[in-house]
Amino acid sequence: MSHKDKKKFRVLISVSDKTGLATFAKGLTGLSFEIISTGGTAEALRSAGIAVTDISEITMFPEIMDGRVKTLHPSVHGGLLARTGIDEKITAEHSIDWIDLLVVNLYPFESTIAASDCTYEEAIEKIDVGGPAMLRAAAKNHNRVTVIIDPNDYPIVLEALQIGGSLEALRSELAAKAFAHTAYYDALISQYLRRSGPYAGSELIASDPLVLGWRREQKLRYGENPHQEAALFSSSAALSGSIVGSKQIQGKPLSFNNIVDAEAALECVKAFSDPVCAIIKHANPCGVAVSKNLLTAYQYAFSTDPQSAFGGIIAFNRTLDANTAKFIIQNQMVELIIAPEIDRSAYKGLGEKKNVRVLETGPMQTTDYDWNIKSIAGGLLVQSNDHTDSNDFRLTTVTKRAPTNSELKALKFAWTVVKFIKSNAIVYTNEHTTLGIGAGQTSRVMSARIAAMKAADADLNLIDASVASDAFFPFRDGIDIAAEHGITSIIQPGGSVRDEEVIAAADEHGMAMVFTGMRHFRH
Repeated sequence: MSHKDKKKFRVLISVSDKTGLATFAKGLTGLSFEIISTGGTAEALRSAGIAVTDISEITMFPEIMDGRVKTLHPSVHGGLLARTGIDEKITAEHSIDWIDLLVVNLYPFESTIAASDCTYEEAIEKIDVGGPAMLRAAAKNHNRVTVIIDPNDYPIVLEALQIGGSLEALRSELAAKAFAHTAYYDALISQYLRRSGPYAGSELIASDPLVLGWRREQKLRYGENPHQEAALFSSSAALSGSIVGSKQIQGKPLSFNNIVDAEAALECVKAFSDPVCAIIKHANPCGVAVSKNLLTAYQYAFSTDPQSAFGGIIAFNRTLDANTAKFIIQNQMVELIIAPEIDRSAYKGLGEKKNVRVLETGPMQTTDYDWNIKSIAGGLLVQSNDHTDSNDFRLTTVTKRAPTNSELKALKFAWTVVKFIKSNAIVYTNEHTTLGIGAGQTSRVMSARIAAMKAADADLNLIDASVASDAFFPFRDGIDIAAEHGITSIIQPGGSVRDEEVIAAADEHGMAMVFTGMRHFRH
């Protein structure tokens, strides 16, 4: 397409985002384009002093049903799909004028459903029908038609038209962008309908194929290692209380590893109703504690493993206050601090180390429709997230001695924490603080030894403490090691072929043990 040709070009414009529209349209009129438009877009162009042909003049049919039907017509789609050297006769026979340029962006479905007060009916009305149909038609016929979905591409296209020459490469690139745009849009709608409204299904993973929509938020400097490329993508379910939906208050940009660890930290603190602090290193907790105030919770969590906490990520489930913020900054080297809210009085203390990253997540919430996705070569593994609470399992005492009230509190605390530790996971705790953590070992007995070793290194006493195991004890050796260090109560899923042997070992040591019937593998 070249403005040097004598042909009069035609552009169809129908956009919800009016950014840069008037300037672009004026540029097109200077290149002899006739502008066809719809509804609010036509009004906006006329207000800017730009001549517009209404779409109804092309279709010879009025816009009806509050604009639901306006572009679904052969005069529009024939004009977009007509092929050079093939369809001249048929379009002339039916008086269809060709369209050379299509500018469309869709109803704002994503921003509509992001609003907390969005109703199901409002969401449905923001599902665009005609827009995606036109985009797909123009993108399919990109050998002739230029399609634009992004206002950021207006200057690029305008410059190319002014220069003249071949637009084949640019049209192909814009067509790919248009198909990605409609695919993402459809994925958002599919995801929304599966989790919302009166017809939402109860089965989490019900579709074949699985349709997911992700938008790139930012390119990261690199991945886990400097030679790996990386980027952060967000989904339409990036709600308040998520890492993707958070606001960075200060510090350097987040790295790939920061984001992985931050997600692990946030998941952990969201599992507690009491004020809690979790310190994370390499996606594993190195200390977790609950208390009536955040400073005490942090101090207890830090005491679990001060060595591992160095350079770690710290998360809270309450507003970060000035005293806690200042103490952290003065006490340890920290990569990232996360809280639902940062009290403004805390800014000064945090500002003493401006490179420390600080995230404010907003109110924390969990959703029943979250998916946990892991990539494998050529595919994805998808599962529901491990959101559980005390109502999801029943504790069964299997030893001669039942846990005391104090032990029961410690066991429940330990069981909440162990869910966030890489398998094989062992955690020793009292009622409010982790005392030793063994994570990611290839044998459970080794995790039990490491957890005890870490407690000793931190000078923490395991006498009368409790232990949680994310999966069953396959042999009695883990029980014996716990007993050697003074552990008096155990919580585990049960289900081993040697359960009787394990229970007998606990009875020999006078320990109380409860089964949950639920495991918490975390690979």
